[in-house]
Amino acid sequence: MSSQFARTEQLIGRKCVEKLKVARVAIFGIGGVGSYVVEALARSGVGNLDLVDNDIICLTDLNRQIIATHGTLGRYKVDVAEERVLDINPNAFVNTYKLFYSKEDADRIKLKDYDYIVDAIDTIRSKVELIVRAKAEGIPIISSMGAGNKMDPTAFAIDDIYNTSVCPLAKVMRKLLRQKGIDRVKVVYSKEAPIKINCAERVKNPGSNAFVPPACGLVIASEVIRDLIN
Repeated sequence: MSSQFARTEQLIGRKCVEKLKVARVAIFGIGGVGSYVVEALARSGVGNLDLVDNDIICLTDLNRQIIATHGTLGRYKVDVAEERVLDINPNAFVNTYKLFYSKEDADRIKLKDYDYIVDAIDTIRSKVELIVRAKAEGIPIISSMGAGNKMDPTAFAIDDIYNTSVCPLAKVMRKLLRQKGIDRVKVVYSKEAPIKINCAERVKNPGSNAFVPPACGLVIASEVIRDLIN
């Protein structure tokens, strides 16, 4: 019987498939971006995944999160994502943390245990905290910039955060990371200017769709895979 990763092996070779099998990757934030990172890493054969998120799936997640269905409403995202990963690859090992990553709780997770870290968190302070700690431990990290209020899934690029433009989140992050002495961070950001939404009521969360956040997540996953095998 052929391996479920036979098609991947045709592209990267047996040795690289084995590298992915033993790699351990942490994904912080299992939302519109992060859920697709998890999906792609699991289907690529990454054998050890740590999932960090304290949110439950709600109705407004249905338009963009691959783990969100009417059958999973009200459940913790990390629990649903874990089940999905193991259904894709029963030989994978999954650790879950129902945790909002913050300075106060950051010590609960040992970043030095990972081969790679994905930041798909929405909160700026948490993103900065994770990046600073990952850099201190010397662990590769890639960070997602803003994917909300956008319509063009082809506008994403991979670059150092200090080379980014257009993205309002990246602008804020550049300032904060510079203050922390961080000289470089690999990020995925969109070159599309955010759409200005006119709304009579104050809206807490940005607009989103079924194709831009997933595209960002898949770009991140591709970079993680290529970095791990190279």
